[in-house]
Amino acid sequence: MADVVLKDLNMRFGDTQALSKLDLSIRDGEFVVLLGPTGAGKTTTLRLIAGLERPDSGRIEIGSRNVAGQSPAERDVAFVFQQYSLYPHMTVYENLAFPLRAPVRKLSNDEIDRRVRKIAQMVRIDHKLENRSTRLSGGEMQRVAIGRALVREPSIYLMDEPLSSLDAKLRAELRLELKRIQKDLGSTMLYVTHDQVEAMTMADRIGIVAEGRLLQVGTPREIYGNPASLHVAARLGQPHINLLPADLLPGASPPKGTKTIGARTEHLDIIVGKDANAEVDWIEHLGDQNHLHIRVRDHKLVTLADPYLSIRPGDRINLTLRDPLYFDASGQRLA
Repeated sequence: MADVVLKDLNMRFGDTQALSKLDLSIRDGEFVVLLGPTGAGKTTTLRLIAGLERPDSGRIEIGSRNVAGQSPAERDVAFVFQQYSLYPHMTVYENLAFPLRAPVRKLSNDEIDRRVRKIAQMVRIDHKLENRSTRLSGGEMQRVAIGRALVREPSIYLMDEPLSSLDAKLRAELRLELKRIQKDLGSTMLYVTHDQVEAMTMADRIGIVAEGRLLQVGTPREIYGNPASLHVAARLGQPHINLLPADLLPGASPPKGTKTIGARTEHLDIIVGKDANAEVDWIEHLGDQNHLHIRVRDHKLVTLADPYLSIRPGDRINLTLRDPLYFDASGQRLA
């Protein structure tokens, strides 16, 4: 494996600034996730590292070597795409073995067989090795696509939303599998997604990306609990953070310059039927928890609540803030 360093990367497509002064360091053996909406620059970052695009300016280092003049094949990276991209006429075994049969690798048939069977077992597809790829389920095909990257043993794995086309149950299963595999291999991995759950559950560190800029990098706990801006705060959390005027609810001690208060579920205390200042609009019953939709004057809030809390739509409640987040007029975090 190898560390990866991106320094002052800039990339423009016509009138669109895809990346702007992006700096990122990925440590050897680290799982880093870039989280952001469509068009944020996530895939462009992967393509620049892989050598599929060339930056307008900036530097890319893999294993402490400048790869600016190297072709994709020379960079020793493996790319897993959103779509499976398997060879339909080949068996699972042949799909996994294909990248190892390149003449430049000079691997023996025994070594190829050892690697294929080891990775097939790791991604739990070893019982399907003789099946054609067209006879696999969506989850199985994605396991083969991931396995085909793993079998190469590259310096870094680049993953472009590989689970987004799967159903929710399969995504949850493969998230755990992918994190387990990464830990077992000690591999360096850069993964991009728009799904905050994927980022929170898999990443050692998360990079929040918007409009080609890297806004903040930190552990999932740091990004969630100590966001640098309103935009970062809004990227994590379910339900989404509530953004309120500074004087809407009691219990806050806003510092000078506060324009907006950010209140997640843990920042809101609810007392039923005492000194009411809010009203329950409606309730989403989600089994192990409820989403309460609350109205405070002309403002609407959403928070989680115990499903056994005795409360109904139309009830009046007292809502109090507890250690919320404070932001200035430009959306930057205040201490």
